[in-house]
Amino acid sequence: MLSNTCKTAIKAVIYLSSKFDAEGNAGIKEIAEFINASQHTVGKILQTLVKHRVINSVKGPAGGFYISKEQQRQPIINIVEATDGRSVFKSCGLGLSKCSGSHPCPIHNDYKEARDIIENLFRQKKVQELCEPVTNGIAYLMG
Repeated sequence: MLSNTCKTAIKAVIYLSSKFDAEGNAGIKEIAEFINASQHTVGKILQTLVKHRVINSVKGPAGGFYISKEQQRQPIINIVEATDGRSVFKSCGLGLSKCSGSHPCPIHNDYKEARDIIENLFRQKKVQELCEPVTNGIAYLMG
């Protein structure tokens, strides 16, 4: 359902959130290594997230990316919308272009129900909530 870009973006934001108390900006290389992703991909994703004000950046030798306390309180849906857009919660489970309630695909109703549950989860869960298990060593960002 989520693109690989979106999944990488969520991991990058969680990583930045886990560094919040460390008082330092994280560079592209550091983030990419921690989440096991390409530096090029991570760089493009981070630029998109800055543009959508999901995270912040500072230029220069001591520059990098960081997340504010307020941004830690934002729902995960902000990351999804910045990378994949709203259509991820409207698209057909089989990829049909004309799927709708009046012209459903074979899995329309079940997929719509699952999609609505996931959208609700992403609206409720905050970045900080996903960060805590990672910081405490209960959950991981690499696998």
